[in-house]
Amino acid sequence: MTDYKKQGKKNRQAGLRFENKVRKNLEEKGWIVSKWQNNVEWLEDNINRPPEEREGKLVPAKMGKFRSNQGGFPDFIAFFNEVNQLGGRIPFIDMEYLKSDNSSYMRTSLIGVEVKSNGYLDKEEKGKMDWLLQNHVFSKILVAMKDKNKRGGIIYKEYEKN
Repeated sequence: MTDYKKQGKKNRQAGLRFENKVRKNLEEKGWIVSKWQNNVEWLEDNINRPPEEREGKLVPAKMGKFRSNQGGFPDFIAFFNEVNQLGGRIPFIDMEYLKSDNSSYMRTSLIGVEVKSNGYLDKEEKGKMDWLLQNHVFSKILVAMKDKNKRGGIIYKEYEKN
């Protein structure tokens, strides 16, 4: 007989280990990573509407009664701030130059990162990602998943709005 309580505990621990691994990997690539503490809350009965017609707002993520480490959606926010340190390239994403007050050129990329070991997003998560992109909260959202072909590998897939 399967002990679902033990299995759930193991799955949560494995998910947390994978989240930490993704965060470390992004930081090694030069990104500044932080836990995202907001979530999308739908107004009225919007979930059945098409994503472009949904009305929502960003709200602070609710913390669980027993699990205080619950965060928002997506899992992380990451940004890369560069003043030509890497020869004009930014990992993953090319953004336009932004001209600052002191006339030096600086690039900034701001992305969301959702960690899913299998890469699968359910309908509600896809709806939230569509809303975040449509409302320009993030320029891009990456889905980090385990590489099935390489042990310990991580694959980053850019989420494409439906």
